Amino acid sequence: MAEGSPPFDAATLAIVRRAYARQMLALAGASGDHRLEAAFAAVPRERFLGDPPWGLVGTNASRILCETNDPVVLYQPFLVQLVPTQRINNGSPVLHAQWLHQAGLAPGDRVVHVGAGTGYYTAIMAELVGPGGQVLAVEFDPTLADRAAQALAGVTHVTVTCADGMAWPQEPVDCVYVSFAVSRPAEAWVDHLGPGGRLLFPLCVADPVRLPAGGGWGGGFRITRQATGFAARYLGPVAFVWASGAAAAPDGDHARLKAAFDAGGMDRVTRLVWRQPAPAADRCWFATDSWSLTMDAAT
Repeated sequence: MAEGSPPFDAATLAIVRRAYARQMLALAGASGDHRLEAAFAAVPRERFLGDPPWGLVGTNASRILCETNDPVVLYQPFLVQLVPTQRINNGSPVLHAQWLHQAGLAPGDRVVHVGAGTGYYTAIMAELVGPGGQVLAVEFDPTLADRAAQALAGVTHVTVTCADGMAWPQEPVDCVYVSFAVSRPAEAWVDHLGPGGRLLFPLCVADPVRLPAGGGWGGGFRITRQATGFAARYLGPVAFVWASGAAAAPDGDHARLKAAFDAGGMDRVTRLVWRQPAPAADRCWFATDSWSLTMDAAT
């Protein structure tokens, strides 16, 4: 539909969202996840983007592909600007479809969305866990947190708090879902995973040459609490806006983490060793004094 033509009515926009949901899941390799498809189809993306015109940008957020007042145009696999001066965006729907599929959220789950922005993916999580579940959206930026609270005001099982996401959750949960780049997992994210709980987060390095706007690149990981420790799985390459608050400065292991990514082998990671000495060096993809990502001996 061209700009200036009659707007689609609510029923037609619902059809557009259904098509968008199916396409995003197909691109994410998650076709067949009907609950996730229904969740994407249920949530209007435009509700979380502020007033138009909206700026669509490419995956590196380096240039505007187009500006639009038409919500139909938003239902594509592109980022949408939230704070252009800081290159904060709405996030890749394909990447989040992949991650939410890996998160395996079920009705009744307790979820913490760390770095929730204006709450679009928080709303999708709320659809997945249903009214019997709980979603806590944590956002460091007061303006974004306020926008999220307004957009999610009618969803009674969602709470929005303005706080440093490195300190949340503060009680056991089924899933911690992180939407900003860090060079280490926060203690609260791992320590407060309940039995079978999942942590999905972007482990990244800051690179002012590759990402001059202050973002981080690296890989997504899913950590799952098991009776015998923590399983780990590499989810693929990512680029995210860098953390604010306590994690704003990369830690002292940053250079070694960059070397690990440059060397590859992330897809061989199978375990997170947490609060224990690292195993033998030939089993570690990356190791610090307090946590390590390791590979099984057979790999």
